[in-house]
Amino acid sequence: MSIKLNPLNELQARALKELLEQAGQQQLFWLSGYFQGLTAGLDEIALNERVIKNNSGVADSTNEMKLTVLYGSHTGRSEGLAKKLKTLLEAKSINAGLFAMGDYNIRQLEKEQNLLIIVSTHGEGEPPEMAEDFHQFITGNRAPKLPSLKYSVLALGDKSYKLFCQTGRDIDEALQKAGASELFPIVTCDVDYEEDAARWMDAVIERLVEAVPSENKVVSTAPVDGTDNLVYNRKNPFRAKVIDKVKITGRDSDKEVYHVELSLDGSGITYQPGDSLGILNDNPPALADQLISKLQLAPSDKVVLKRGEFDIRTALLYYLEITLLTRDVIQKYADRTKLGGVQQILDNPEVLDRYLWGHDILDLVLEFPFPLTAQELVDLLRPLPPRLYSISSSQEVVGQEVHITVSTVRYENKGRLREGACSTFIADRIRVDQEVPVYIERNPGFRLPENGKTPIIMVGAGTGIAPFRAFLQHREAGNLKGNSWLFFGERRFYSDFLYQAEWQKYLKKGFLEKIELAFSRDQEEKIYVQHRLAERQAEVFQWLENGASFYLCGDMKYMAKDVQDTLLEIIRVQGGLSEEQAKAYLKKLKREKRFQADVY
Repeated sequence: MSIKLNPLNELQARALKELLEQAGQQQLFWLSGYFQGLTAGLDEIALNERVIKNNSGVADSTNEMKLTVLYGSHTGRSEGLAKKLKTLLEAKSINAGLFAMGDYNIRQLEKEQNLLIIVSTHGEGEPPEMAEDFHQFITGNRAPKLPSLKYSVLALGDKSYKLFCQTGRDIDEALQKAGASELFPIVTCDVDYEEDAARWMDAVIERLVEAVPSENKVVSTAPVDGTDNLVYNRKNPFRAKVIDKVKITGRDSDKEVYHVELSLDGSGITYQPGDSLGILNDNPPALADQLISKLQLAPSDKVVLKRGEFDIRTALLYYLEITLLTRDVIQKYADRTKLGGVQQILDNPEVLDRYLWGHDILDLVLEFPFPLTAQELVDLLRPLPPRLYSISSSQEVVGQEVHITVSTVRYENKGRLREGACSTFIADRIRVDQEVPVYIERNPGFRLPENGKTPIIMVGAGTGIAPFRAFLQHREAGNLKGNSWLFFGERRFYSDFLYQAEWQKYLKKGFLEKIELAFSRDQEEKIYVQHRLAERQAEVFQWLENGASFYLCGDMKYMAKDVQDTLLEIIRVQGGLSEEQAKAYLKKLKREKRFQADVY
């Protein structure tokens, strides 16, 4: 794309301004979709071939500067930020090509002049599926030399994972190695990413505007921040009333799972099957009080956070992460205390991995005592991030409600009971008729097929069943029968068969065609969903050959990996393919969005 003068003549600009001033919110949304539809079929070459004429009718080909924005997203955050960036660029009369990494022709990279990249890191340092090919190309031996390229990277991640923002760091390092120069240094974002992302956007836009000759600059008087105060989000959550909360595991279960229904009445919030509900929870009070007591602080001690001044107890209860440790927190503690034992944890990757699991900030101050002040304590901690839960309802059925399925986290470690921040918030501290701050987290990478007749295979374990309840509700609302196959795994049939009556109803009515169950503790040899897939492998492969979409939801580290490995083996054996050919088959499924995963 080219950065040009505003291509509208005076009459067009005035007409557009009048239209936008008179349009309501819904009309603006419609217009946005309409214009997106008009341009959806245009590729980069076609756009560059369009002649943009100036007011005198003469083609303007001066001062061109190519700009492309690429995003690699798993949950949709990078995509949302990329679209916001494009809006901000357009407010400065800067045109940019916007591409998902999976849709971008990587051979075009050598022709780029300015490149802005927004990419998340998925799992243990892995690129999102849509970014796999780009990541492999730019970090591999085939990467071209790019001496003329100026670029900047915004990397999204989570400091609770060891390889924080690794995908963005890899791409940044590869571009430097290829000879490209930084338009602005890489910015890495934790789960509380909004401020850092806004800072990066402001900086790169400023650098780009500086590159446009002064006589071509257009000053916009309209405030554009890419947000809408009427839209509920993590910074402006909706307070949803709890309509119902029911424990859906049996008395003999060693799990504690709740089905929770919340009212969205009056919010105007909409969602789709596959989306997640963000919940802004508070922390376990007992943990906050133990931390204050151990450090011999007064609950009323004042501390300063980005959002203002609070007493230490309020800060620990509502605004700071205290139930999980990250490498960053341990590093800050080591830097502040100079304690050798803390540094030894950081110096040994295996020890660090073990310590990050099941430990919290109280463990650190108990095992490595140091007299921190209240302010020093809060300076160590990151903001308390929202927790995301896969939505287990379809709005076509439940209307102004949203349902979630929550497994309560409680376990003992080193003689002390540990509690999940949000799961115990829901289980213990929230009752029916109380309100919970929520927002919708879009997940465009986990969607039902556009054609409702497309067969679907759904594989979930534990609360990974949640989005498939939404899928089946949605199909029932559309009277779409058959072509659906559910694989569900849990521990015990009698106590852990989540939503059993509903699956039986869907089977009886024909909205669910087949179901396979794996209850790991009901027999001596443990059986998991991947074993059921292997048992039905010929039919599973035939469904794929007939165009089925495959959905996976559950634990990222173990269950999801085992299921994907099993699926790859099914493709290899049943398709009579080599290992490389099987991998290419699976990659094709992912490209076609016929393999989608929602893992945690």
